Amino acid sequence: MSNLNLKFLTTLESIIVDRRENPAAESYTSGLFALGPKRIAQKVGEEAVELALAAVDGDRTETVNEAADLMFHLLVLLNSRDICLTDVVAALESRHTADH
Repeated sequence: MSNLNLKFLTTLESIIVDRRENPAAESYTSGLFALGPKRIAQKVGEEAVELALAAVDGDRTETVNEAADLMFHLLVLLNSRDICLTDVVAALESRHTADH
């Protein structure tokens, strides 16, 4: 996987921030923010279950699609709580450093 592919996560995060700061009626993301953190958290839970089921079924395409859905909703949830992807990466890095 190239860094360009991973860099899209920061692009997506920027789009999510924009949808929060500049709500648009036709935007799914803006609609999620309007529903509030509790509903966004429910979506994260739903997507996590769908990902787990797809993985158990062994359907690679569905697993990838559900993982994408989960990551998107997770980024929205994090943003709704003023947490950015770099905060999560920093936590992961600190755990890795502590383990080695």
